[in-house]
Amino acid sequence: MTAGTQPSRGGPGRRAGGAGQAVGQADGLGPDAAARRPREVNPLAAVVLAPNPGPMTLEGTNSWVLRAPGHTGCVVVDPGPDEPEHLAALGAAGPVATILLTHGHPDHSEGAAALHELTGAPVRALDPTHRLGSEGLVEGDVVAAAGIELRVLATPGHSADSLSFLLFGEVPAVPAADGAAVAVLTGDTILGRGTTVVAHPDGRLADYLTSLRRLAELPTGLAVLPGHGPELSDARGAATYYLAHRAQRLDQVRAALAAAGVGPEQASPRAVVERVYADVDQVLWPAAELSVRAQLDYLREQG
Repeated sequence: MTAGTQPSRGGPGRRAGGAGQAVGQADGLGPDAAARRPREVNPLAAVVLAPNPGPMTLEGTNSWVLRAPGHTGCVVVDPGPDEPEHLAALGAAGPVATILLTHGHPDHSEGAAALHELTGAPVRALDPTHRLGSEGLVEGDVVAAAGIELRVLATPGHSADSLSFLLFGEVPAVPAADGAAVAVLTGDTILGRGTTVVAHPDGRLADYLTSLRRLAELPTGLAVLPGHGPELSDARGAATYYLAHRAQRLDQVRAALAAAGVGPEQASPRAVVERVYADVDQVLWPAAELSVRAQLDYLREQG
């Protein structure tokens, strides 16, 4: 679940060959198989776009296929919806070593069990209810497979179980310091376009702001591989923009409360949405109301 409620910020990330190896002619994916093959984003990462576009998912869920050049196996991050053609494309991308979830919202996790059945790969997540296998994921874990490493960052806020993954691996012909991360996979914490919903009550704004500050401390120029929308070229810049946007929204909520003569305890979330999010398509107002509820909770907590 995302909800892109603001104009796009940031440009696309680097794109190059390596991670998305071609699917064979006999892949059984149907007449639109070419559209379902991984699109190469950098030498370690390729994306398969799930066929679930909508106001809350933008063009659809980005399912990431990760491997170093020369490796046949891969790691899949966020298999997306339980859609057979999409999952078949992920399975055909190479032997799947493991399946990781950035968080448990259905547009990211619903297909995990079916992909597990298709490939035998374990499913690792922070939330035990989404795991298939003996291992979960927590802050500081390192997942090593297919010639790449993913280092787990806890980035709660959009949801309580949201994680981000720093991607490391040898990238020939890409100038970067030895041992530096190539990209960060952010799930719904940072999107490729617009801003995300703080999914109250599971999501908490205080946690989300802490997570954004953490991402804003990443090195300049680190690419973002998001859960929805296009890749971005600078995680630090995107997180900094998100922090400024959240501060602006909080100021607008405070102004709406002052105009209504009420405090955050008495405020009507719907009334705040109608005032603060008047510039947003009304189809997104239910999602905006979740964020407003999170904002009102935050203001109550701050006193």
